[in-house]
Amino acid sequence: MSWSVLHWERIAALAVLLFAARPARATIDYSVSVAHPEKHIFGVTMSVPNVHDRVQLQLPAWYALYQIRDFSSHMMQVTAKDEAGNTLPIVKLDKQTWQVSGNGTVAVNYSILWDDPGPFSSQLNPDHAFLNLAMVLLYIPDRRAEDTRLGFDDVPEGWRVAVELDSTASSATAAHRTGAYSAPSYDTLVDAPVEMGNFAEFRMEAGGRPIRIVVHGDPGDQSKLTSALKRIVDYEVSLMGGAPFREYLFLFHVGTTYGGGGMEHANCTAISAEVPGQLTSYAAHEFFHAWNVKRIRPRSLEPVDFTKEMWTRSLWFAEGVTSTYGAYTLLRTGLWSPQQFYSDLGAQIGELESRPAHLWQSAEESSLDAWYEKYPIYNRPEESISYYNKGQLLGVALDILIRDATDNRASLDDMLRALNDEFARRGRFYNDSEDLRAVAEDVIRKKAPAANPNLKDFFARYVSGTDEIPFENLLGRAGLQLKDTGQRHAAFGFTIHRDGKSSLLIGSLEAGSSAQQAGLQDGDVLLTLNGEPLPRSPERWVRDHQPGERVTVRLRRNGEEKTISFALERQAEAVFQVFEAPDATAKQRRIRDGILHGTVGGAQ
Repeated sequence: MSWSVLHWERIAALAVLLFAARPARATIDYSVSVAHPEKHIFGVTMSVPNVHDRVQLQLPAWYALYQIRDFSSHMMQVTAKDEAGNTLPIVKLDKQTWQVSGNGTVAVNYSILWDDPGPFSSQLNPDHAFLNLAMVLLYIPDRRAEDTRLGFDDVPEGWRVAVELDSTASSATAAHRTGAYSAPSYDTLVDAPVEMGNFAEFRMEAGGRPIRIVVHGDPGDQSKLTSALKRIVDYEVSLMGGAPFREYLFLFHVGTTYGGGGMEHANCTAISAEVPGQLTSYAAHEFFHAWNVKRIRPRSLEPVDFTKEMWTRSLWFAEGVTSTYGAYTLLRTGLWSPQQFYSDLGAQIGELESRPAHLWQSAEESSLDAWYEKYPIYNRPEESISYYNKGQLLGVALDILIRDATDNRASLDDMLRALNDEFARRGRFYNDSEDLRAVAEDVIRKKAPAANPNLKDFFARYVSGTDEIPFENLLGRAGLQLKDTGQRHAAFGFTIHRDGKSSLLIGSLEAGSSAQQAGLQDGDVLLTLNGEPLPRSPERWVRDHQPGERVTVRLRRNGEEKTISFALERQAEAVFQVFEAPDATAKQRRIRDGILHGTVGGAQ
């Protein structure tokens, strides 16, 4: 029997079950088949009750990343039938929208192909399935707030399902379904990624809540991972005054094919790492998102519009300050030593200073431009900075300013707790930097009424503006010193990369460089260097030569070969070290100790 026929029979059975035990409030029901993992195809049935004449369906154009990715490009034929099994008219209105004509309960059927690894995508193969449900499930634009239900069909023997949703499995659940889960809205449903397979699973209690840990791949030392996660969860829950969830799920993918990265969800995080040892640092960041961005949320990201870009100036805080707390958590739980924290802080400063774009792109502008990150040209150092990187540094800077203004009686911790109380717990969203500044000033005012706090200059110059952050001055207030240990070395004045045929091409040619003035162009294919075959590592080769030294390259452009000589450039490598000042004052030591240990307390 073909999959389509079998699936339509199951739709009919499902309709009987739905009508036999329908709650007072209608439920939009999804059934996802994983019958063909070797083909990477999810089969989806969406049962929509209470249709009057017609219903519009959409698939998000983006999710998990601030990138328009057009998930509908992965879809195959969309069909629809009524309760009697009659085929219904369906019209595609645009790249992600369909209109079905019908009445009563409408069953919509389609297939969607996914085999992209990592926490930002979806995948089905013989090893496992991972679903970011917004990449798989259609929704009804004006009915996103209705109850939803989700089940899985044709699950391979030995596979289990891990998802942080309410289970509704009962005797009424169709026999062929594995699990049945519910959510009060489409948005809640798709904020719960799904892992299916023969995974490792272990549990613990931390932060006063049950914590589930699911690992696809090698979990490494289970006790070591569990101990580290317990420290992270206990600390961050304590810091924020309680857990905002009933239960939390860590979904880990480990293996060289996954790379590294994490995606936050309200009650869960999905994290990928090449080796188990990388999981802890990702977890410290992603778990803090349970507050910052998932609940402490900028108004510019609400309500979510899945069809187009959502422009926000606040990712420097939502992501960057979350990175501040990722580092703080590792430090304050003892997973990092102070020296590791200082090393990371120096590396973050070096990263910002090494990107020429920091002179013209602000943290707010970097946040707005997040939607360009899928374009390689945008990520060049002269084109952009990272809101993660600068935001993390701005978080430390704000912490020092708050502690300095209050003699260490208040901190960035108090600001995050205040944001949680004033916005997240009240179901409100903050107005970008305007509210962030106001809350920070209020935190200072409560602990140091005479301070007359005014952070307008800080936000104008370093958040909205592109003035150089005075790191030496700020770190000095915390009893820390900054040392530039960077070296100057020769550089070509362009980058070298390989194309699909292993040819070495010139890219990112620096404007005004000797190479550009001599006539080199982006896309030129390099053939020889100083009359010799190209070295295996041109970047290493150039470091062994002197700035100003003339070199000759043979290149090919549009089928013609040319020989061009030019002088090597001088490049400064930004490398910074942070270390404790031996002559720090008592106040500076209080601030430094407060940052290291997450404590407050002024002079006695």
